[in-house]
Amino acid sequence: MRVFVTGGTGHSGSYIIPELIASGHEVTGLARSDASADALTALGAAVRRGDLEDLDGLKEAAADSDGVVHVGHRQDLLPSGGMDAVAAAEVPIMVAYGEALAGTGKPLVAAGSIGSAGSLGRPATEDDPALPNGEEHTGTLRARNVVERTVIGLAEQGVRSSIVRLPPIAHSMTDTAGFLPGLIALGKEKGIVGYPGDGANLWGAVHLRDAATLFRLALEKGPAGKYWHAAEDEGTPFRTIAEAIGERLHLPVVRIPVDVLMLPGYFGQFTNLVTMHLPASSLITRQTLGWEPTQPTLLADLDNGHYFPAR
Repeated sequence: MRVFVTGGTGHSGSYIIPELIASGHEVTGLARSDASADALTALGAAVRRGDLEDLDGLKEAAADSDGVVHVGHRQDLLPSGGMDAVAAAEVPIMVAYGEALAGTGKPLVAAGSIGSAGSLGRPATEDDPALPNGEEHTGTLRARNVVERTVIGLAEQGVRSSIVRLPPIAHSMTDTAGFLPGLIALGKEKGIVGYPGDGANLWGAVHLRDAATLFRLALEKGPAGKYWHAAEDEGTPFRTIAEAIGERLHLPVVRIPVDVLMLPGYFGQFTNLVTMHLPASSLITRQTLGWEPTQPTLLADLDNGHYFPAR
């Protein structure tokens, strides 16, 4: 299969491209710069010069391919509009893909986010909306939900579209800017490792090699209009994550009371995220696509030598 990939040099894409090539697919990646082009070549992909602002170029690339994997984002919008603007910019991109692939039955697989199960009283499943309606959710997450619904809606236009929902923590040997490095850096800065309230809220995780396998399976055989969950388990209590970080940093682990949590202090930029309860099941994904995580789990991967390099 000839596959067009955006975001191929990012954290997720740099695992997805080798996974696709190892399975016999021919990959062309979108490159905005010479450095990105060189990185794609090093991964074994062909290069198409362009960017996510060029909708006509994206349509042409999609039409020339047998399938599309979209994990790229308009990071240039972050300084002026934040993640809301980044998410909003993806909607016209998905519409452009739909125009190029309508009626072909070709696959479009895009990255999404595993949202809160809200008041369901159970882990969120692939059949649940990305985020239930409710005031507890931030504008950024609602914006991501619009992107996901746009992709899923393309199934009605004859596109084999689907969303791979990623959990908050996507860990790997090359993870430098995700939530996990952020929490570790926070502990080093504060001299303590904190957790919110009783720390029982669950955070999901996946190793990016396992996530890359799921993107490939969704591309190859995923039915149209489906969500898939890249979750290695139903989630790990935040307190357990904090204790694991504290143990490896040799720092005390401290409860941050809920009544002071929202005040300027320990969690900084993570304040609106750390209390989220994100249990999620991947049972449907495993049963339908035959996906089975094989890489180290979150807690095991903390000892990979990357997150806590030897002094």
